[in-house]
Amino acid sequence: MSRISLIVVTLSSALLTFGAATAQTAQNVSSYTSTEPKQCRQVAVLRGEDGGGIRTCPGPQGLVVVVSEDDLRETVSVGRTRKAAEAEPAARAWFEPFSSTTNTIEWRQEAKGKPPFAMIQRWHLADVTDEDKDGRPKSKQLFVVTRLASAGENSGKGVCHVAYIDIAANADAIRLAREAADTLARDFRCDTGKVKVVGTSGRAVELALPR
Repeated sequence: MSRISLIVVTLSSALLTFGAATAQTAQNVSSYTSTEPKQCRQVAVLRGEDGGGIRTCPGPQGLVVVVSEDDLRETVSVGRTRKAAEAEPAARAWFEPFSSTTNTIEWRQEAKGKPPFAMIQRWHLADVTDEDKDGRPKSKQLFVVTRLASAGENSGKGVCHVAYIDIAANADAIRLAREAADTLARDFRCDTGKVKVVGTSGRAVELALPR
């Protein structure tokens, strides 16, 4: 095969893949819930220098969202019950820097009223190498796409981070996050899969990845 033919074939394959992903994303829908403390129930308070605690928040289709904070770092997991959520890999997915999430969760679903298969959250990671005028670490933001367990899936293997999208480095970060949720989450294996960096990497992704 000539070089020109190979380029045409490669380009055609890329366009087909992009077209399929775009079509899949267009068919799915989003719904939103909040993890704002007043919308949730505080179930544990940590008595330490940095405080922290655990709260449970309502998700769609009867799901329970568990937000845990310890040592100024958060984790967010999902399950049918608090116990199920806390058994998932997402409940142990701590970032090394101080971290927190915004209160809004975007849920990706095949249609309105269908169980969600992924969620998207905006995370804030403290960058100790970049301080503001008061000497406090500036926050770097990224979208985290989290896979959700499907019906009948074994507890403890279904909820985990799938993709990271650096918000500052990508003008279309939310579109990339939705495409990642729609095309990667359902087939991702939490026990063997590796989190994918989608789009252009940046400082937030550097902070998020294990060192």
